[in-house]
Amino acid sequence: MQHYWSIFMSIPRSTLFAGISEAEYAAMLHCFETYEQSYSSGALIRTFDDQNRSVGILQSGRADILRLDADGGKTVLEQLEEGSIFGETLAFSGAEQENICVVCIQSCQVLYIDYEHIVKRCPKACPHHSILVQNMLMLLSQKALLLSQRVEILSCRSIREKLLHYFSLCARQQGGSSFRLPFSMSALADYICADRSAMTREMSRLKREGVLSVDGRKITLLET
Repeated sequence: MQHYWSIFMSIPRSTLFAGISEAEYAAMLHCFETYEQSYSSGALIRTFDDQNRSVGILQSGRADILRLDADGGKTVLEQLEEGSIFGETLAFSGAEQENICVVCIQSCQVLYIDYEHIVKRCPKACPHHSILVQNMLMLLSQKALLLSQRVEILSCRSIREKLLHYFSLCARQQGGSSFRLPFSMSALADYICADRSAMTREMSRLKREGVLSVDGRKITLLET
C-alpha cells in the first residue's frame, strides 16, 4: 500500500477523483491494478488503432492529442497538462481511431487504469467507485463542450476570424482581456488548422491595427 500512497502524494488530483478521499484513492489504485509508464519528450505515448481501452492520467509533464492526416499533416485536438486524462472517450465508445495519437511534449509520467475496472461494479459496492463513474460522465460532458467550441473555431471562414474567436474564448475563460496562450505559435497554427506563416502574418496585421498586443505567449485584446 505504501507504493500507491506515494503515487497519491505525487499525482495532481485529476477531476476524475474529485470527492474521493486519500485513503479511498490509494485503495482504488490497488484494486484497479493501475500501472505507470514514463515517456521522454517527442515519444509516442499511445495510438488508438488497437484494442487497448485503458484510460491514461497524466501525472507530470505535457502531451498533445493529435490527428494525423494522410499527407503527413497534423492537427492538435487537445493539450494535456498535469492531472489531465486521455482515452476515456474512445474507451467508452469502443471505437478505434488509427489516425489519432498521444505524443509527449515534455517528459511525462502516465498512470493507466483499465476501462473494465472502471465500468465493472465493485464486488464490495464501494461508494467511491460510483463517484468515479459519475466523475467520468462529467468529464465526457466537458469534452463534448470543448469539442463544440473547437468546431465553432474551425467553422470560421478566415484565419483572422479563427484567431479572434479563439482569443475571445481564452479571455472569457481566464476572466480578463489578457491571457496566456497554453501553447506555442506553431501549436496554435495546428490547433486552428492554419498555415503558420499565414497565421503569423495575420497576427502582425492584428497588432498593427491595434486589435491586440503580444508579449511572448501573453495576448491582450485591445478591442473586441
